[in-house]
Amino acid sequence: MKAGFHPLASRELIDAAQFYEARARRLGSRFLDEVERVVAVLQQYPEIGRPASTDARAFPVRRFPYSLVYRVDENVLQVLAVAHHKRRPHYWTERTR
Repeated sequence: MKAGFHPLASRELIDAAQFYEARARRLGSRFLDEVERVVAVLQQYPEIGRPASTDARAFPVRRFPYSLVYRVDENVLQVLAVAHHKRRPHYWTERTR
């Protein structure tokens, strides 16, 4: 299964990695590694995320307060948001359209 990121999700990923890298050396890289691991797991088992809406699922990123919000269209895992657990719940719902 292929994976891709919504353009706004890509921006969220970069912003979060830069934030962590500014806090501690290599922490941004660890965040990116963990997101990569989660994407690989979701490619193998796309149904393991919890339902986040009628069109999307969410799966937490270990050791960081983020979840990947995603959907599967045909044979493509599309990450809709890299969503922080304490900020603006469901802000990404427009991206499911």
